Amino acid sequence: MKRIALAMTLLSGVAASVQAASEQSVIYTDTAVVVDGVANDAIWKKAQWHALDHDMVGAVPEASDFTGRYKLAWDEAQLYLLVEITDDVLIDTHPNPKEAYWDDDCLEIFLDEDASGGDHLHSYNAFAYHIALDGNVADFGNGKDNNSVVLLNDHLDSAWQRQPQKPHNVIWEVAVRIYPDTYNTASPGEPVALSADKIMGFMLAYCDNDGSETREHFMGSHDIKPVNGDKNRGYIDASVFGKLKLVK
Repeated sequence: MKRIALAMTLLSGVAASVQAASEQSVIYTDTAVVVDGVANDAIWKKAQWHALDHDMVGAVPEASDFTGRYKLAWDEAQLYLLVEITDDVLIDTHPNPKEAYWDDDCLEIFLDEDASGGDHLHSYNAFAYHIALDGNVADFGNGKDNNSVVLLNDHLDSAWQRQPQKPHNVIWEVAVRIYPDTYNTASPGEPVALSADKIMGFMLAYCDNDGSETREHFMGSHDIKPVNGDKNRGYIDASVFGKLKLVK
């Protein structure tokens, strides 16, 4: 019985360590990040890099075609992202920000305020913010009949700049206000106040198009188990997101 109890304790410890490893810790900043596409805020020297290296559509591209990595920080009002993208071709061929935005180069931030997971295709149970090169922010709304798309530009601030010494290298900064699943466009309410130890669902991705009618690659921060061969599940199911833990 003692051996069984010891084994159960060890297994419990392993499970706890796996769970802890699955959560990305996000460090606190007492100074708001200046969202200008320049990585000179003090907090970025302290934050850890994470890779965008999991393919969800297409094969893993050559490094000269695309690579990406990101850092995270938070304060009581916003979640901050610093994203470094190497992309040999930047393209946006759809002038209508609500049309096929996923087939242009864009940064996509998936957020689930209460980490509840589950379907969010036609609800605000979670958000899939597609940030276009021109700054527009698109996601599916809650109109099931026509796959309505809404612009949620007021949910975040973003800016990107090329690095002069590396013409294919882009620094993208984003500040996101976090809305709960009670959000609706008619009566938006207020974003939640963030605090230490809060857990949120999160995933980051990048749509890469080099001139085709559709994107060639879709690279993300988290590995997704395919459903019938399909790993592009983030815009449908928040259960495939990873988790963030805000630490102070």
